[in-house]
Amino acid sequence: MVLEFREQAVGSAHGVRVARHALRAAVFSLGDELGSFEHGHVLLHGGERHVVTRGQLADGRVGSHDPGQDVSPRGIGQRAEQLVEGPSGRRTYNHLVVYSSTPLSADECGSIPTVRAGTNWRVGLVGFGLGGAAFHAPVIAATPGLVIAAIATSNASRREQALRLYPAASVFANPAEMFAGAADLDIAVIASPNRTHVPLAVDALAAGLHVVVDKPLAASIPDAVRAIAAAREHRKLLTVYQNRRWDGDFLTLRQLVASGRLGRVLRFESRFGRWRPVPEAGWRLLEAPEEAGGLLFDIGTHLIDQALVLFGPVTHVYAELDRRRPGVKVDDDSFVALTHASGVRSHLWMSALEAQSGPRFRVLGDQAAFVKLGMDVQEERLRSGADPSAPDWGEEQPDRWGRLGTDRESVPVKTERGDYTEFYRLLVAALDSGDAPPVDPRDAVVTLEIIDAARRSHARGQVMCMPSA
Repeated sequence: MVLEFREQAVGSAHGVRVARHALRAAVFSLGDELGSFEHGHVLLHGGERHVVTRGQLADGRVGSHDPGQDVSPRGIGQRAEQLVEGPSGRRTYNHLVVYSSTPLSADECGSIPTVRAGTNWRVGLVGFGLGGAAFHAPVIAATPGLVIAAIATSNASRREQALRLYPAASVFANPAEMFAGAADLDIAVIASPNRTHVPLAVDALAAGLHVVVDKPLAASIPDAVRAIAAAREHRKLLTVYQNRRWDGDFLTLRQLVASGRLGRVLRFESRFGRWRPVPEAGWRLLEAPEEAGGLLFDIGTHLIDQALVLFGPVTHVYAELDRRRPGVKVDDDSFVALTHASGVRSHLWMSALEAQSGPRFRVLGDQAAFVKLGMDVQEERLRSGADPSAPDWGEEQPDRWGRLGTDRESVPVKTERGDYTEFYRLLVAALDSGDAPPVDPRDAVVTLEIIDAARRSHARGQVMCMPSA
């Protein structure tokens, strides 16, 4: 066991409000019982309530004090110079520091553990289809601080594939077997069919694991809320894999919007189409509500999330959710229009019958427009088995860059480097030092609210007003 300390502002422990005046600290040596101490746990010590946190001075020394001694934050630093001096380089220490605080509610408690085995967070991956094998496993393996320790899949051929690609990982036939060995894991990544997301997330949280859930978080708003409540109950991190926040074209657009080069943005057009005239059998075409099938729950989850990240809350929703291909019982050619509180209108298209692609993005401002053709390069490379740790990962050729300007005059805009590993790097940072999770699960609830409004809009043929409006 090692305990890592990173620089932490005294008084703000991962969102937990810690009294700045008269901090008291208790030091526990690492022992067999240390595994039960996690960040955010409220412990009783000497009749007082304490919240587990961590701290490090700029020079790597760690402060500690007798439980009953009142000290200021500065006093902790001064005393540390006389107590424990950390080695140079990687900071690892054999003490757990617990700062006392005023009583904390469960919601106020942090969720980040301070203790992990070895130097990597151990990941258990549930599901090894396209999502698990292509969009998660290689990205996890390329992220410093993470190691794939276990994989669960009910498909025998996929178990063989998992063993071949990740020979150091334990491979299980079902998630229950994997969660039974949760003591050997730190994180569960749920990349299984949509209907299983919340049940498996709740089971993993109850087993003591932090959880990453592939999008959509849930098939319904109540289920998403249940998952978030379980994370709070067990004081574990829960986040959602909205990897397309790290598409290169989207990162480029975020920078353009923030820079003001478009002027005031009036309209945002986002399109994600494929040419699949013959339906491919699979759970995404199942019509039962709990399956969360269809393009709105699939591609629409990404497009709505991107629009929210760019332009904020939505006041009105209109949708056309069509079933075009013979025999298909879920939407496969859809359009969603969002009106943002900021005044921007977002038009989102998703289709399995796009024989010729339109622009991926077309953004109209009162000073310029930005048009970007083609999809982000990462999906194609992941499907082909490319390594996300390659130096040129996510780089796009100049002939695919978008253009900024007007019909009379425009200039190419270099596409930012796409990088799905950034999601997992941010996850490591959240677990190591208490940064915010890469995606707030409450964002996923907002997306589900919009999906629900879109379905009602299509059914009624009306524009729906969002409750928050």
